[in-house]
Amino acid sequence: MPLRVLFLCTGNSARSQMAEAILERLGGAGYDVESAGTEPKGVNPFTLRILREEGIDWSSATSKSVNQFRGRPFDYVITVCDRARQSCPVFPGADQSLHWDIADPAEVEGSDDDKAAAFRTAYADLRGRIEGFVRTAGAQRVAR
Repeated sequence: MPLRVLFLCTGNSARSQMAEAILERLGGAGYDVESAGTEPKGVNPFTLRILREEGIDWSSATSKSVNQFRGRPFDYVITVCDRARQSCPVFPGADQSLHWDIADPAEVEGSDDDKAAAFRTAYADLRGRIEGFVRTAGAQRVAR
């Protein structure tokens, strides 16, 4: 049975979307992954751009509200920003709640190059954390 993981941030436009895409790629069939926001804003075009650069077609993604997932059981609920952590609803059945405070690349102002660089940094941070998560969660799954 795949591990059920929900990534949460405020807008579900950048960090949680990237996290969902990365875990889907790295975890494969071992994970049932979703992402949502406390105040969904639509997927940021730079999210799509950076994922495309990484070979991930995320063009059909939509921004989802955390309310869509109330009542669904998750093994892990991972918040990727402090604001989402503060307003995150309780998910009964969630075995683990984790918090990764990732700087919001959507808040970066400046040129397109500056913005793209911020999204690449967020992507790299998320990828590193998710690689560790997959190793740890996989080891815990084997130990059960």
